Amino acid sequence: MAETFLLDIAQRVVEKIAHLSVEEARLAFNHQNEKLRLSMWKLRDIFYDAEDVIDDFKCEAVRKQVVNHPNITFKVRFLASCSLPLSFSLKMGHKIEVINQRLNELAIEWDNFNLGQGTDNRHVFNRETHSFVNSKDVIGRDVDKENIIDLLMKPSEGLDVPVIPMVGIGGIGKTTLTRLVYNDNRVNRHFPLKIWICVSEEFDLTRLLKLMIHSINKGEQSDNSTVEALQTCLRSLLNDKKFLLVLDDVWNENQARWIELRDLLRSMGGLSQSKIIVTTRSLKVASIMSSIRPYELKVLPHEDCLILFTKWAFNDGDDRQYPNLTRIGEEIVKKCKGVPLVVRTLGSLLFMKTDESDWISVRDNEIWKLEHAENEILPVLKLSYNHLPSHLQRCFAVMSLYKKDSIYYSDKVIQFWMANGLLEHSKQKQEWVDVGGRYLNELLSRCLIQKETDYALGFTFKMHDLIHDLALDVSQKECKTVNSQSYVIDENVRHLSFCDDKLLKVPQDLKKLKNVRTVFVHELSTESKTIHESLINLCVSKFKYLRALHLRCSPLTALPNSIGTLKHLRDLDVTGCRNIQKLPSSFYKLRSLQTLRMYGIPLMQLPVSMESLIELRYLEITIKAKHLKETWLRCWTSLQYLGLFECDNLECLPEGMQYLTSLRRLVLFGCPNLVSLPRSLKHLTKLEVLQISCCEKINLRMEPEEKEDKDLQLSLKTFSIRSLDVSTDLPQLLLEGSSSTLQQIQIENCDKFAVLPAWLQNLTSLHKLEIIECPRLLTLPGGMDHLTGLRQLRIRACPNLGRRCQKDGGADWHKIAHIQEIDVS
Repeated sequence: MAETFLLDIAQRVVEKIAHLSVEEARLAFNHQNEKLRLSMWKLRDIFYDAEDVIDDFKCEAVRKQVVNHPNITFKVRFLASCSLPLSFSLKMGHKIEVINQRLNELAIEWDNFNLGQGTDNRHVFNRETHSFVNSKDVIGRDVDKENIIDLLMKPSEGLDVPVIPMVGIGGIGKTTLTRLVYNDNRVNRHFPLKIWICVSEEFDLTRLLKLMIHSINKGEQSDNSTVEALQTCLRSLLNDKKFLLVLDDVWNENQARWIELRDLLRSMGGLSQSKIIVTTRSLKVASIMSSIRPYELKVLPHEDCLILFTKWAFNDGDDRQYPNLTRIGEEIVKKCKGVPLVVRTLGSLLFMKTDESDWISVRDNEIWKLEHAENEILPVLKLSYNHLPSHLQRCFAVMSLYKKDSIYYSDKVIQFWMANGLLEHSKQKQEWVDVGGRYLNELLSRCLIQKETDYALGFTFKMHDLIHDLALDVSQKECKTVNSQSYVIDENVRHLSFCDDKLLKVPQDLKKLKNVRTVFVHELSTESKTIHESLINLCVSKFKYLRALHLRCSPLTALPNSIGTLKHLRDLDVTGCRNIQKLPSSFYKLRSLQTLRMYGIPLMQLPVSMESLIELRYLEITIKAKHLKETWLRCWTSLQYLGLFECDNLECLPEGMQYLTSLRRLVLFGCPNLVSLPRSLKHLTKLEVLQISCCEKINLRMEPEEKEDKDLQLSLKTFSIRSLDVSTDLPQLLLEGSSSTLQQIQIENCDKFAVLPAWLQNLTSLHKLEIIECPRLLTLPGGMDHLTGLRQLRIRACPNLGRRCQKDGGADWHKIAHIQEIDVS
């Protein structure tokens, strides 16, 4: 009763804070009143503290689940009390009382601001564009210009709304390129009528019609106010003329609003001969407004950036007089990473400045810290941030903790978000990883991240340095990158990232922090064990609400036994810490762990007490034992990913694999003595990915044996094997059981693999088949034409098979001629 009552109070506190945040946040963060801004940060801290209180209850609930779990041994139960201690209830009650008191004090403080009364003094960045351009000022866009003009001149091929969407990050030059196209003589001859509208944030039909009429009438305003009168006026002005309409800077993601404008234009006739250019930062906007592939504007080449920078930083020819500045300028241009707005702004900032120290200051400082540059660069970028929903803003901001130029892995980012409670509950009851995937796809569609490569159940991506600067700017009160220059650290910082191998001791300011939730160690000196030991001891002694701790490749020889006090810890990465050989006895107390990466830690065996980690969803381990114990599997029913890496002595997986009822991905890498897969895998109905690499002795033969084997309904989507020295078979039981879901098969570097099975033709959902470095494979099986969904076939370094699959005279060509994309080499 007591804990239910306390939890209810805590939740009501958060709801109250959330209500205040929604009503006032946008005003407060843009307001010029510094006291109000400070008050908003107080609100943020109260919100975080309330979240921590609720998390205390969650941790206690997990502890009780462990105590009462039927498959956990008595020894672990004995170490935990079953009842809710009175001291815990009193402690939580006091914390909630303090939060309520702070909230009441803040409410009084806010009353003095008279929020919502009088005029709105917000500072708004208004961006109005026009069609004029001096072509001499535009560098490096000639090819893009010709490509867009070609699209304009191309017949519409029956499309009644020929929209050409141009997509790219803020400052990349979409508007400038469109101006070049708009003012080209060929375009002027082709379109008797041209209309330029800066749409910006307000996609309102009445406003857009007025702007179109205003553009056609060369600035003369329309007195009409109703949509009916405006569309009549516009119809008379268009009069079936062929026109070019530019909709610049579009943010609208409401399809109904676009359809309303599209249908009205369609009713005016002549639209199929006309063209519309749309510029936007959002792939979603592009897909709503056009069915054709968007033109994605890329960064400028370095050489063009140098020319542009020189043009803005020097008077004509003056650069030759200052070779020292020119050399520094080249380094400044590199940090611009091909974004013309940044190149131009920094060049302008240095115009007529010949003191080398000014140039060095620009070179050595982050772009977001340059006071003068903020007047143009950051407001342009912040438009993208401001248009994000609040939950995505928090997710985007904490990505500043990763190093610039990092390759991000989607699953790791999602797990980090999950550990920090940044993912919203899905109304469709989606898995957390799927909610996180939806968030990343949203950031992709808004050009805030760029996808690199796909992999099973995820993808890698990068973030442009300029966007990373934006993340640093919006997160500076909550996130701190610690380096040897970090002299002052705000006491309310929640997330820390270490990225400096010159940092030899923990800064004193860190010892004042209490509410840190994240510690990422990307780069610290591996020569000195002292700083790593100091840091882990600091985490354990001070950061009691730590949720994510990444210590990859640390020289630590042991984790402190007191690590068990980090009951809120959900994401622990000690990959590559090869000097650690055993886990501390208190490790079982980390009951909230969802992600545990221990790849490269040569454990002899997992301790039995790890049964208590019932919240585990993602596990990577290296063990030296011959067998995995089945008892753990009975407790890990939430596990979705299991990776066994470099398990040199492992001979078999336990038959009890069926207990991993939530498993979606199984990875076996570098297990040279593993000889087979257990048949119990056939019970894993949620398994989507099976990857096996460098397991030299494994035999994958697994055929249907029982009646029930014929009716399996499995969910495999991706099956991949690589560097299997003796394997000659594929696991028929698992692959045929997934015939309605299996989309991709990869077979690579399997020397003895000589025959693809005849039952391959039953895998009718197969989209992609890759066969690489299988020299004994001579031919494709019959029935390949049954694989009507197969869109990609890739055959590499298979000499005999490659010859038979050549288009000109290959004996197997008729089997694969129906496949859209064939790559044989």
